[in-house]
Amino acid sequence: MTEPTSEQIAAIAQTYRLLGDTTRLRILLACLDTPCPVNEIARRVDASQSLVSHHLRLLRAARLVRGTRQNRQVLYEADDEHIRHMLIDMIEHVGEA
Repeated sequence: MTEPTSEQIAAIAQTYRLLGDTTRLRILLACLDTPCPVNEIARRVDASQSLVSHHLRLLRAARLVRGTRQNRQVLYEADDEHIRHMLIDMIEHVGEA
C-alpha cells in the first residue's frame, strides 16, 4: 500500500467525522442495499424528511451517496462499492467483539 497524501488523509478524516453522526450513519446504511426515496429513508431511520434531506446533502457533497432522479422523486444509494464494503467491513468488525 502506498502512503496516502495529506489531501487523502484529510478527506478520510472528514468522511469519518460525517459518519460519526449516528443519524447520518443510519441514513447511509438505509441506502446500502437498494435505492430509496427520502420519505422511505426518513421512515427507516425515524427522522423527519427535512432532517434526512439536510444530511443527504452533506453525504452527497462527500460523495458517500448519490441521487438518481426517477420520475418525480430522487432515489439515494451508496455512491459506490467502496462505501458499501467499508461499512459492511466495519459492521463485521464490531460484531466480532
